[in-house]
Amino acid sequence: MNLKLVFILLLLPIIISAECTCEKSNNYQESNHNKSLALKFKLIAIVAILGASVLGVCLPLVGRFQPESNLFLAIKFFAAGVILATGFVHVLPDANESLDNPCLGDKGWGDFPLGNAVAMLAAVFVMIVEILITSWFSNKKVVHEGDLEKNDGHIHSTHTSHGHAHGSNILDSGSSEVLFRHRVISYVLEVGIIIHSVIIGISLGVSCRPKMIKPLIIALSFHQMFEGMGLGSCITEAQFKLKRIATMLIFFSLTTPIGIVIGFGISKIYDENSRKALIVQGLLNAASAGILIYMALVDFLAMDIMKSKVQESVKLKILAFISLLSGIGGMSLLALWT
Repeated sequence: MNLKLVFILLLLPIIISAECTCEKSNNYQESNHNKSLALKFKLIAIVAILGASVLGVCLPLVGRFQPESNLFLAIKFFAAGVILATGFVHVLPDANESLDNPCLGDKGWGDFPLGNAVAMLAAVFVMIVEILITSWFSNKKVVHEGDLEKNDGHIHSTHTSHGHAHGSNILDSGSSEVLFRHRVISYVLEVGIIIHSVIIGISLGVSCRPKMIKPLIIALSFHQMFEGMGLGSCITEAQFKLKRIATMLIFFSLTTPIGIVIGFGISKIYDENSRKALIVQGLLNAASAGILIYMALVDFLAMDIMKSKVQESVKLKILAFISLLSGIGGMSLLALWT
């Protein structure tokens, strides 16, 4: 994963502390704002969300689930429902709310649904990236196999054992293509989750309203745990080495807590209702929604539901739909508190 990209995503919201464009009443601030109490809840939120994030990612990893087991498939369908609901119910509405906020005044895009358009373009962009990367890998594999045939052709006619080994190389190469695709999916999914996690972390960090923070602690903890399960299931199939797994786990787990810390640090100068903040948050959320929706439908559901194992079993189909609807339902309920 490109570390520069991650740092840019983490630091970008700091520059959007522009001037206030919406007036807030003094009575509202006095009755709802309590900085000292809010700080205590923010510290609790950092610990709770960090723990939930680590737990969510580690469950599929330390559970030692076989990628083709029924239990692992159920977890993946549940994760697909979580990610799909996150995109549709959590992230995209937040994007539209920011981009349609009255504080923007005279919008340059008028009544055009900019958030939906950005989400659509983000989904198409991810599709193009996946196609290009997969094509590049496939072409590289074909060239490699061609070189093997040219260099080893004279041996195959007299050494059946070597011919068997060459056949194994082709099989391994095919498996490598699937493995490579799972790794691309893991990277893209983590980027999509990180974008949204930074924003919700900063939004919580700048808040001085304990009444708003308290329910968010529980809701965001479950939110991060469920998303972590989705990411963890992808990492399990990608078969990363321990160092890469640890890196991805750290980035995912620390993103929201770091966002909270950043939000607390810039709370005196940051105005969530400023024009720049609303536009940047709206566009980033819209892009994140497009990425998550695409990945849930294409890289999770489409890939797994079409497996012959699922298609040939009525029980697995029922299990898949129950798991999917459970993920969608659970994540949709969390929208009541976020």
